Amino acid sequence: MRDDRESTRSGAVSVDREDDVLHLVIDRPEQRNSVSSNMIDTLVDTLTTAASDSSLRAIVLRGAGADFCSGVDWMASNDPDAPRPRTGDLVRRIPHTAHRVIELLHTIQLPVVCGVRGWAAGMGCNLALAADFTVAADDAVFWEPFVARGFSPDSGSTWLLPRLIGITRAKRMLLLGERVTATEAADWGLIDCCVPADALEETVDDLAHRLATGPTVAIGLAKQAIAFGQHATLGQSLNQELYDLELSCRTSDFKEGMRAFRERRAPEFHGR
Repeated sequence: MRDDRESTRSGAVSVDREDDVLHLVIDRPEQRNSVSSNMIDTLVDTLTTAASDSSLRAIVLRGAGADFCSGVDWMASNDPDAPRPRTGDLVRRIPHTAHRVIELLHTIQLPVVCGVRGWAAGMGCNLALAADFTVAADDAVFWEPFVARGFSPDSGSTWLLPRLIGITRAKRMLLLGERVTATEAADWGLIDCCVPADALEETVDDLAHRLATGPTVAIGLAKQAIAFGQHATLGQSLNQELYDLELSCRTSDFKEGMRAFRERRAPEFHGR
């Protein structure tokens, strides 16, 4: 274990910084890591802060215990003894809470690696899919149970799934509520890879380390350009790449990359 390590726990979300990698753990195993409103607020606040922290170079997202995340804790959210919310409460609130978490994971200019074991259901499934790299243990199951519960999909599922696996498979997951094993998910391109359960932690950490020792600015710009290209023309994407290239060529990591190429050695990037 490295020496430079800071840990906090807020609302059943553990935040653990190890050098330049931020580790987020959904830490409510007794409830299959279902997320409460306070936990979602913690994730929003933590990711928002991380987005402007120039000392960070990667983010890892995990669940504690046997499952990754079984979705939103709807039992707590629908307490019959709680005051009835005003009309339009979901429309006002969710863009700044659950949907904001998905948006931050997808758009933050830091690479995000997600490790999944057990259930990744509902919002938990979409948290995993919003990451840049998702590694699943061979016991993992991905499930979008929204329609089976009588309400329409949310937390980015209708945007993420068609882009990752195509409309036909997305409809099977979203309209029929079909469960997808980790092996199927990897074969479909829904996730990055499936590994034996006992290799999950090491695989996730190794991948995060590779990303954290890369040219952080260039990685962030590349991530942004890939997202931009999903709704842009070729010409617009080429123009975006041009401006990204202008920025990345001004970094210290670019200069180091060029030196290493000339000297025929591996580069040592510092994220600057």
